[in-house]
Amino acid sequence: MAQQQRKSLNESHANHALIDQYRSCRQLSEQLVAPLSEADCQLQSMPDASPAKWHLAHVSWFFETFLLRRFDPTYRVFDDRFGHLFNSYYNAIGSQFSRPHRGLLSRPSLEEVLAYRHHVDLAMEQLLTQHTDAAITELTTLGIQHEKQHQELLLTDIKHALYQNPLLPAYSAHANSQTSKSLPPLTWSTFPEGLYEVGHDGKGFSFDNERPRHKVYLNAFKLANRPVSNGEYLAFIEDGGYQRSEFWLSDGWAWVNESQATAPLYWRQMENGWHLYQLTGLQPLPLSSTACHINYYEASAFAAWKGKRLPTEQEWEVAAGHWRGRVNDVSAGELQTQAADDEALSQLFGDVWEWTASAYLPYPGFKPFAGDAGEYNGKFMSGQFVLRGGSCVSPTNHVRTSYRNFFYPHQQWQFSGLRLAEDA
Repeated sequence: MAQQQRKSLNESHANHALIDQYRSCRQLSEQLVAPLSEADCQLQSMPDASPAKWHLAHVSWFFETFLLRRFDPTYRVFDDRFGHLFNSYYNAIGSQFSRPHRGLLSRPSLEEVLAYRHHVDLAMEQLLTQHTDAAITELTTLGIQHEKQHQELLLTDIKHALYQNPLLPAYSAHANSQTSKSLPPLTWSTFPEGLYEVGHDGKGFSFDNERPRHKVYLNAFKLANRPVSNGEYLAFIEDGGYQRSEFWLSDGWAWVNESQATAPLYWRQMENGWHLYQLTGLQPLPLSSTACHINYYEASAFAAWKGKRLPTEQEWEVAAGHWRGRVNDVSAGELQTQAADDEALSQLFGDVWEWTASAYLPYPGFKPFAGDAGEYNGKFMSGQFVLRGGSCVSPTNHVRTSYRNFFYPHQQWQFSGLRLAEDA
């Protein structure tokens, strides 16, 4: 009897902790849209992006679809039509509204979307209070991590949307600007050749694409102490980097010519020098801050210009296992990329997602999530490259050493940069 009581008490504590995590995550999403008008929340600037309002509704659809409909026989669906509107890419569950046209969904209104969220929240808290089923815990945890991904996407997408406005409005005037502290010189940490283990270690949450943990053999390599700065990237531009085909991959050179790119996204050359559009608005380019919104083609071209290369994702993960330092994520309230600290390795977590040379592929023995959630990651393992480390708009406690983000090589609107590597 005593053992059963202790088990019940432990489950109760676990449920309270999960409810707290759920509430905190849901509240942050609504805090992120607080600076926005309803018109702002409607904007969709390109097919790769989604309106802020859609992000708010989709993550609620996730909890409604994967948890409430499945585990709560008394749950009343808020609106049957929302299943089609806010399903992202789950073909096994049903049809989806056209992604490039999400900005046309003027209805439901933002007020209705927020009402939908609160309807789901009440039902979810009741479900988590009454049940301790392991499947409910696992799916709720996945839903929380999924919403954290969309919090980052929300900020990324609204920045791109506001940039289309000639007024170049700020998302928030209260966020801090990029720092102008001087950079430490570029130095290198050497890692010996050998057999290493990479992938999630099984402690705490992980996405399916981080598993299983496995061994890899690496030759000796060196990794730069910090990401590339705006000033260093500007030197590449001034040396004709966007006009010199010898540094670019074939597809990258085709992208340069098709897009007519001459600098990273959000850089503007004006009469009084280079400027950078940030979440705080347009500012003079901070030369000591981390270069950001660089795509894979630009990252690889810069590395070639420097006579270096991008690290593989395995090299990055091995190096990150030796790192201890400050994380600049969305909790800092800065929402900008900072200058490096004077450490052997700095800024590995936060500031910018760092491109690696590794294609996004399954690990040996990869198994997707069970059931309908199996469509979460695995089906995107084609034509994309892995990024590591998180960014300044990553939610708190969301990234880890084994976290694998992935995007197509031409995409710039993410908070992505690069760190140089070379053979030892």
